[in-house]
Amino acid sequence: MASKNDLLLGQQIQKLRRQKDLTQQELAEKADLSTKYIQFIENGNRVPSLKALYRIASALDSKVSGLFTF
Repeated sequence: MASKNDLLLGQQIQKLRRQKDLTQQELAEKADLSTKYIQFIENGNRVPSLKALYRIASALDSKVSGLFTF
């Protein structure tokens, strides 16, 4: 079961992705991750590793700390 923070992290990543006008597939390609993994993260079903967070933040032109601004 996803924790509240897992859901908030996923929502923040989704929000930033949409602000950049990226699809989940485009974000996944930029971050060198699978689209399914991005879906799981955004839905709060997976807690990304620090390495994955760094890749996502870089793909979104953000800092890792920016992913936790909720």
